[in-house]
Amino acid sequence: MKAPHPIHEIAPILRGLLAQPTGNDDHPFRAPLIRTMAGDQSNSQSLRIELPGGEVTDETLRAHLSAAMADYETRHHAKPATVCLPGVGAFQSEHPGGDLPLAGKIALVTGAAGAIGYGICQGLIANGAYLAITDLPGEKFENFVREFQQLTPARVFGVPLDVTDPASVAGAFAQVIAQWGGVDLVVINAGIALAKPLVEIELEAFRRLERVNVEGTLLVLAEAGRHFARQNLGGDVVLISTKNVFAPGAGFGAYSATKAAAHQLARIASLEFAPLRVRVNMVAPDAVFAGGTHKSGLWAEVGPGRMKARGLDEKGLEEYYRSRNLLKARVTAEHVAKAVLFFATRQTPTTGACLPVDGGLPDATPR
Repeated sequence: MKAPHPIHEIAPILRGLLAQPTGNDDHPFRAPLIRTMAGDQSNSQSLRIELPGGEVTDETLRAHLSAAMADYETRHHAKPATVCLPGVGAFQSEHPGGDLPLAGKIALVTGAAGAIGYGICQGLIANGAYLAITDLPGEKFENFVREFQQLTPARVFGVPLDVTDPASVAGAFAQVIAQWGGVDLVVINAGIALAKPLVEIELEAFRRLERVNVEGTLLVLAEAGRHFARQNLGGDVVLISTKNVFAPGAGFGAYSATKAAAHQLARIASLEFAPLRVRVNMVAPDAVFAGGTHKSGLWAEVGPGRMKARGLDEKGLEEYYRSRNLLKARVTAEHVAKAVLFFATRQTPTTGACLPVDGGLPDATPR
């Protein structure tokens, strides 16, 4: 019998139904990982459910699975460890242990293989998350994933992803769901830059930024929203915005405009996703030049022109950006990661907010 839903749609529904309520408004559920296994795999401790035939909606499927699981719980006084769906496969639940703030949470990071992405990935791993690293395929991406898998192989999964391609975005979510059963946190970090005055910007160059920074953000937000609705556990989205939304600079019009559009999409998502108990927030850093041994792709693009214009070398340019903020602070990838973690660990009941990580810029202060 043909399954009414593919595995990447069934697994999140099961994960939501197998989650344990906590009574904590900020962290309302303790959700398991869901391992997908081929074949029947049924035994005395498993729940076998025949799926309804024909075309069914998510809600119809959820109601069908929920009724079978409620009956199992009544008889066994516990949720099933394994759910077998004939014709589809078996789904085994696993509750990771540990007291870290993000223990058992599944995070997907776009545009991860760079300076800021490195800091974010380090912070998520250090706080217990299961980490899906995504970026454009290639040697840089493969080396980046390998570096994190050497630290904690069981909690790192690499998925090539082009945020401008709807099929690639949907496919990446599907792969992560097949690996662990769902996604709890999406960090939208993918972005590209261009440094040119408005009179010199070629339309196709602007469109290239628009495809990545705006359309890419829209596609990831939309796929995340569909997934969170299906999983029914709430969730978090953090967009890596930029100080240029609040304090744009001459020669940076294409980047400032497209990132401002992405920022606005995230604000709209905070309104639309709130009924799903999904929080959407933004982090707006100033210049971050490196994370670990990983150089910033943005500054590889725009740095040489900035250095030439100011007669500075790389060290001098970093000093220039440090000295222009009110605190005279060097902004690092670790600082950006801490801002992401503030939202991801739900320190306050906040959505639709933006946390600046820039040392305080006179052009954008107070705010």
